[in-house]
Amino acid sequence: MFYRLLSGCARAAIALATVTTCTAVAHAQTNVAADSEAAIEAAGDAIVVTGAIAQSQAASIQEKRIALNLVDVAAADAVGRFPDQNSAAALSRLPAVAVQRDQGQERYIQIRGAPNRWTSVMIDGVPMIGVDEGGDTRAFRFDAVPAVLLSSMVINKSLTPEFPADAIVANVDLRTWSPMERRGLHVTGDLGYGFMDLGKGEQRQASLRVTWSNDSFGVVVGGSHYRRKQLTDNREVGAYDSPSSPTDTTFGPTEIDIRQYEIERWNNGLFGGVEYEPVAGQKIWAKAIFTEFNDDEQRNQYELRLDRAASGTRNLDNGNLVGVPMRGTFNYGEYRNRNYIGAIGGDYAGDDGFTANVRLNYTRTDNTSYLPLVQASTSGINSPSLTYDRSNPLFPVVTLYNTVSNAGVLARGTNVMTAFNQTSLNNAGAIYIAARQRTVSDSYTIKVDLAKKFENLTLSAGGFYADRTIAGNNFSTANVAAIGALGATVGQPFDVNNFVTNRPWETGFPLGFTLNYVDNRAMRAAIDTLLPKLAAAGRFNPANDVPVTDRYNQSEKTAAAYVMATADLGDLTLAGGVRLEHYTLANAGTVLAAGQQVPLTVEGSATDLFPSLNARYSIGDTFIVRLAGQRGVSRPAYGAIRVGASINDTNSPGTITGGNPQLEPEYTWGVDASLEYYLPGNGLISVAGFHRWVDNVFYANSQVVSGGIYNFGGVNRNGYLLTSTFNGKNGRLYGLELSYQQQFGFLPSPLDGLGFQGNLTLLDGKFDTQVVNGTQQKGIAFQGLSDTIYNASLYYEKYGLSARVSYQWRSDWLDSLGGFGSGESRKSYGNLDVSLRYQINDTLTLFADAANLTNEKYVAYQDTLEQPTEVEQIGARYLFGVRFNF
Repeated sequence: MFYRLLSGCARAAIALATVTTCTAVAHAQTNVAADSEAAIEAAGDAIVVTGAIAQSQAASIQEKRIALNLVDVAAADAVGRFPDQNSAAALSRLPAVAVQRDQGQERYIQIRGAPNRWTSVMIDGVPMIGVDEGGDTRAFRFDAVPAVLLSSMVINKSLTPEFPADAIVANVDLRTWSPMERRGLHVTGDLGYGFMDLGKGEQRQASLRVTWSNDSFGVVVGGSHYRRKQLTDNREVGAYDSPSSPTDTTFGPTEIDIRQYEIERWNNGLFGGVEYEPVAGQKIWAKAIFTEFNDDEQRNQYELRLDRAASGTRNLDNGNLVGVPMRGTFNYGEYRNRNYIGAIGGDYAGDDGFTANVRLNYTRTDNTSYLPLVQASTSGINSPSLTYDRSNPLFPVVTLYNTVSNAGVLARGTNVMTAFNQTSLNNAGAIYIAARQRTVSDSYTIKVDLAKKFENLTLSAGGFYADRTIAGNNFSTANVAAIGALGATVGQPFDVNNFVTNRPWETGFPLGFTLNYVDNRAMRAAIDTLLPKLAAAGRFNPANDVPVTDRYNQSEKTAAAYVMATADLGDLTLAGGVRLEHYTLANAGTVLAAGQQVPLTVEGSATDLFPSLNARYSIGDTFIVRLAGQRGVSRPAYGAIRVGASINDTNSPGTITGGNPQLEPEYTWGVDASLEYYLPGNGLISVAGFHRWVDNVFYANSQVVSGGIYNFGGVNRNGYLLTSTFNGKNGRLYGLELSYQQQFGFLPSPLDGLGFQGNLTLLDGKFDTQVVNGTQQKGIAFQGLSDTIYNASLYYEKYGLSARVSYQWRSDWLDSLGGFGSGESRKSYGNLDVSLRYQINDTLTLFADAANLTNEKYVAYQDTLEQPTEVEQIGARYLFGVRFNF
């Protein structure tokens, strides 16, 4: 891997040097367009983005150029010129950024191939903590933040002391609009409508932002809405048998899982702000933001349980089986993520070089999920016989036959079934599974930053305090009701077979037989009517939906202070300092042992120093060299560190399943370096490298308990085996980032409207586990680490036309980490997007966006691509509309 990394770096460096040389020569012989030249002003001057790609690119390059630390910036209008509905998709255009998708839609970002928990997030400089389903991660959900709310997005890849320390690879600052960026009344927005290629579901969006300001007062209000209805084709295999020997060819898939999701997703955003600046440099302001992500999903799922066939043979290539149970799983589920953010602050900049900034913030994040699953299986002769062919492992083709009984022995019939009889499920065995989670976080923060500028020295200091409470539960699926058998006993008979429709599946995946949709909405309505009757009759207890061992209630407080000095030594600028953080956590939950519920509370605290140093050296007007070093931290997720656990004292040794309140944070030391060459006409070529040394890497495992946390009731449970998240030993993550962006203003007209933005990232990294029972696993890949990521955009902007073709690609990566690193991997994929804008006049612009034109299939696999575990596809999407600005 390292050899490939070095080889790739060498090739990329040679290619980049060639481009640099050719471009420099061309610029030496050609004048640059006046509007491009005017877009770059002296360092520190404001740049107003008026809509052109070149001007937006100039703004982001200028901010990168003057920054003390290593940053990448997406300026305001760059967001609007990509087909990106949320901030995750927009950020993915920047160097070393990859996205994690859910149902094809961008949700998380992974910077530099690192686990998403290693990136922290701020909104307008105020730290935000992610709260996802069940509290399994602290990663921030970017799909809840519409891109149109933002004026710019900054990725800080090296830190200075005023940033929170909980960032191992990067900190992302999402900046909202300021009403005083432009004087007078301004109204901007868009209206769009389109469709999804698979299923032809609608896609629509709208946004509106109104700003008004005079010389001392400004106000901004706005909102956005985006909705899509889509189908998701999905094929899964739960597992593959393990071969008994290296030459064993009898193993194969244990099931073939056929799924399709009917999805309706929508994002809403509302924001408002006021600013008052009676004297230049003295400002007070207030902002409020509401964002939400909503997802209603109907699941149609049929699972051929090959390993439970009555007889027959199967292997990796094909199978011939008799009496294969078919299990149906259906639900109409709801996912919700809501963020409420309120902030007030003041900024002071005196003539004597003294500045002060104060921010007070309240944030509430509420994440809920309810997936009422209904399951039923076939039995006896209703379970079809089948053959399957895995000539294409991604798409097993199944041929169904009827099953007959000969003297009580099941055998394959002679009739080929072109359609599965979906009304043949055994309703008496139908069950309801209450799948629920809710996690709520309330956070109060105050942040103060002070600075005093002398001639060539700026001294800075500040403080930060956050008081956060988190209450929630893991995704719980323990409460089950036998609705097929119990419905009639309360006068509300339930038959899962009554909800099959005559509407055939719309699918782009081959299968071998046909299926019709199930009316999940009607089934959900019947369930919602039945469950209260079962509860009233004492046949079902909804209070058991979430076991007490899944619940957690935590309170964390962070108090921080920092000092920093910035020295301007002419061509050299040095910014160094240290951040002191004191962190406390009160962790409460319930342990279940021998049928007894025992409440426990574990408290802990830590005080750490986080030094950092950033150096920027300018070589003439075109070259900048940067070098940075820092220490950072990543704290455990709420669900991972919860106290709640189930204890079995009868096993030998005893076993515990739950959270690990003794989990230590991950700590890192890191270095960054970059060489940036600023081309005339708003161009940039840069090469950046980084290395992170990480201690205490999180991973899932089973280990022996010590420390006495679970010793109660007179039982010493030290020596029990706990299955949870643990700290590994040391890890390393390193890589190289190459970026080039340029408008080719030196070309003759009309080719001078052409431009390019592209970046290539080469990555590598591994970690080692602890020694467990005398065994240590070494060289385990980090979750989410693609060793190659690249983005390329070719654009043309002239004569009112703005056109862009963009392609993103990432190589294979490990998706889920279990045991000693044996998880499923994700196959490489690329997405091709096209954006068109035509400016009719200063007020109106028509647009057309086409996304995922490669109609990408997202594939997960176990060990090799011969053993895929999931294949998913959502198809291309198209959106057309108008943008207005007056």
